[in-house]
Parts: sequence; C-alpha cells; structure tokens
Amino acid sequence: MPHTLATAVHSDLLIKKSRFLGCVEPMADRQQAQARVAALRAAHPGAAHVCWALLAGGQSAAVDDGEPSGTAGRPMLDVLRHQDLEGVLATVVRYFGGVKLGAGGLVRAYTDAVAQALLGVDKVPLRAMRTVRCVVPYAQEGWMRRQVTLADAVLEEVTHGSLVAFTVRLPDADASAFIATIDEGGQGRVGWLPADADTGTLKVAP
Repeated sequence: MPHTLATAVHSDLLIKKSRFLGCVEPMADRQQAQARVAALRAAHPGAAHVCWALLAGGQSAAVDDGEPSGTAGRPMLDVLRHQDLEGVLATVVRYFGGVKLGAGGLVRAYTDAVAQALLGVDKVPLRAMRTVRCVVPYAQEGWMRRQVTLADAVLEEVTHGSLVAFTVRLPDADASAFIATIDEGGQGRVGWLPADADTGTLKVAP
C-alpha cells in the first residue's frame, strides 16, 4: 500500500564544500509543487540549484534545474519510489562550494539528501479519497451536518441557495455506505450532484 508523510522532513548535508538542503513533504499535485519550488527559490536567492521530484498520481516529475541531465531529479524520484511513497514532493537546494562532484558524485549527493531526510520518518497509509455533493432542504441542514460528523468525513463546503448544498470528502471505501445512510435517513429529500452541477437547478421532494 502506498504511503505519504504527515509532515515535512529535512536534511542538511555538506559534501566537498557544497551544501545540500533536502526536504520531503506531502504534496497534492504539480501546481502546488511548482508553487513550493518557486517559494524555495525566492527564499534561497544565492543557491545554485533547486532540484525537485514529485510523486502525485499521474503528475510525477523529476527536475534537474541546471544540473547535468539525470543526476538530480531522477535519483531523487527513485528514492521516493523505493520508499513506496505517493503524494510527496522532494526538494534539494544546493549551494555550490566551488568543487565539482562529477556525475556519480551528484547522483549520490542528491540521493543521500532525500534518503537522509526520510531516515526514521513516520509514514501514514495513503487512502483513496472521494468527494460527494448533495443538496437538502433547509430543515435538514442540521441533520446532514451531524451525519458528516458521525461518518468522520471532511465537510469541505456548505452553500445556501434555494437548497443547502454540501460538499463532503471521505475515504472512497466508505463513500457507498455514507451515501446509503444519507439516502435512508433523508426520506427521499436528498439530491446527489455531480461535481460541476448547478445547485440551484435541482429540486428534491418536500
């Protein structure tokens, strides 16, 4: 089963006068990863390279950021895969110390920066999540909120229009049972929506 991290972990290596600042942290997608890398570049204007590797479903990436091709991003990505991680971003900020490491030395340095950060880390199982949306009459808003709490689900959004629309996130394995419970308790007054539906256009039984 793939795992992710609960919090960011770090490493700080000095190799032949070059400093390698490693970090592995939870990351949902490529857009968030690119924003994080941009923030690191801004925070380390004197760094020679900010290399990174992302494992996030179909949005994986390995970026050498000016290092010789295949000597940074790919080795970092290999460490993440070897650790059976998913939904994580590894970054290594390098301050060049004036001594060239060669291709083999760079691979070892970037590999070690990520591996050292992950030493003794607590991994958490990565569960597939599902987002469901429904609308209920105003009289059932309180009941619906209680059901979300009882299911230990995440209430992402509540909007009020002609009906009350709920956006709920929960483990995919629990979604069918949750929907069945809501259908049974809602007595025909719950309407389920696709993700892009207009909540003002669906009518449910009074």
